[in-house]
Amino acid sequence: MNDKIIYDITPFTHLDYPNKLAAIVWFCGCNMRCIYCYNSDIVFSKEGEYTPKELIAFLKKRVGLLDGVVLSGGEPTLYDLLPLCRQIKEMGFSIKLDTNGTHPDVVKELVTEELVDYIALDFKAKNGKFGYITGSSRFDKFTETLDFLIQRAFDFEVRTTVHPDLLQPEDINQMMEELKSRGYRGPYYLQKFIKTNNNIGDIGEPITCFDTTKLSNLLPIVWR
Repeated sequence: MNDKIIYDITPFTHLDYPNKLAAIVWFCGCNMRCIYCYNSDIVFSKEGEYTPKELIAFLKKRVGLLDGVVLSGGEPTLYDLLPLCRQIKEMGFSIKLDTNGTHPDVVKELVTEELVDYIALDFKAKNGKFGYITGSSRFDKFTETLDFLIQRAFDFEVRTTVHPDLLQPEDINQMMEELKSRGYRGPYYLQKFIKTNNNIGDIGEPITCFDTTKLSNLLPIVWR
């Protein structure tokens, strides 16, 4: 892993890794084109600012100052993360992975080898809207990752970005039904759409109202 596959590094965050001070590693590229995505620069990037070797050099200076490292993007599982995660773990850091779940084999390896401690899994949309919102047909790969994490009783969260013109309460309710039917019992994190000037679909602020009173109580909902 010598190429500059890391778009950027955020040296410090207390928001992105629950109960930990962490750095965020932003990996180049993604296999989705979510129309609300505000990280389009990262998604379309072919080369970043740092190599994995340079990341390790940076983290060596943060030993004792940070608790963890967040692997985000883009989509980190586009890359062979195992050797990098081994080096990060050897320095004593906890690792959180942000992923769309469409590379279940990578997730399974990381979890099985205990190279990741926490996962934030993006549930982009129900199956009927998944292709339109993400530009991807890999819903089955997402559910494979979801089922694996549930069966392993791994420490993870499920989160969905809500743009009311794209997802309405009935969609979220159906997504909760899907989660619960598969055995998920944790909190369901809903993230409000953030308007930027370079989101992939060039979409603006919602026109449609999102009536939170129509959300079911199948799962505990936490808004971010």
